[in-house]
Amino acid sequence: MGAVVALDTLFNGGQVWRGRPAPPAASPQPTGHAGLDAALPSGGWPEAALSEILLAGPGVGELQLVWPTLARLSAAGERIVLVAPPFVPYPQAWANAGVDLRQLSVIQASERDALWAAEQCLRSGSCGAVLCWPNKADDRALRRLQVAAETGQTLAFAWRPLSEAVNPSPAALRIAIDAKPAQLRVLKCRGGLARATPIAFAVGH
Repeated sequence: MGAVVALDTLFNGGQVWRGRPAPPAASPQPTGHAGLDAALPSGGWPEAALSEILLAGPGVGELQLVWPTLARLSAAGERIVLVAPPFVPYPQAWANAGVDLRQLSVIQASERDALWAAEQCLRSGSCGAVLCWPNKADDRALRRLQVAAETGQTLAFAWRPLSEAVNPSPAALRIAIDAKPAQLRVLKCRGGLARATPIAFAVGH
């Protein structure tokens, strides 16, 4: 029988190869929020993927979270599409955030048709980002959005109730926005472990 060798000896002696997953490629889509970028494995939004933003209710800075990205995309001539937003967008607020209103489109649709419309916009490959608010989407519907985002190489953002955090999701990234205190929590992120500590999130007024 061969000699018994402690595992530590093998590892420390370099005799055993320990595979490490390759680090995710740096995202070309920074969020515009330094604390959030630092918490995400790729340093920004997952490219060509669905990012799910969970909140207890409107008015917690949910649009301010994406405005820096949308401003950058629209400045580059990329189309931004809002599918069935819960409130009428206030043009001056979007313009003040740096979003080029000439690149902004709003699609009004019923809740049933909104998911279909969002999926078609994502698949088209003609948009820089597609935003939607699917309150009653199931896992299958979200998976279709995720696949459509990959197909069209488009950023997809879906705002959903915070209560959905207990349910699994195919989204590449899930972020919860807390109102008091104002902070972000990364619940799931592709390419690494979610950051356990909350991230301060300054909400403008």
